[in-house]
Amino acid sequence: MKNEKNIEILKSKVEEVRICMFTTLSVKDEFSSRPMATAKVEEDGSIWFFTNEYSLKSAEISKENQVTLGYSSPSDNTYIYVNGKAELVDDRVRKEAYFSAPVKAWFPDGIDDPALILIKVTPDFAEYWDGSSSKMVVAFNMLKAIVTGEKSDQGSHDKINF
Repeated sequence: MKNEKNIEILKSKVEEVRICMFTTLSVKDEFSSRPMATAKVEEDGSIWFFTNEYSLKSAEISKENQVTLGYSSPSDNTYIYVNGKAELVDDRVRKEAYFSAPVKAWFPDGIDDPALILIKVTPDFAEYWDGSSSKMVVAFNMLKAIVTGEKSDQGSHDKINF
């Protein structure tokens, strides 16, 4: 039951933000990050992306599959960090189901593009910070905390294990 709740929390927050910084370990053992759009979060918590099979990112995943995803929506005060394992998956059914108009900008031939492949990220753990208030309310609460000496309520924060 706990895992189902954790997956639902992750799914709702990732689908709300959608774009993440996708971080891999480069062939030189340095962190390498790039923005990527989430294609789908499945009911099991796996997070899917489209990519070019022959990209540097794909080579990095093939060498070291531990990745980090950093989602950020400052206007909503929502931040999500996901650590997991990535794998390249060539699945025509999922390509058809997850393909969208924005993906066509990178893959004009659609799901028939020979370079099109999916990345599946299976989360090991995640962490989120969710400020339920607008920037003005957050700023007011911070100012109030400074004046009163009381700790400011900045929303919820939790770790999610899978």
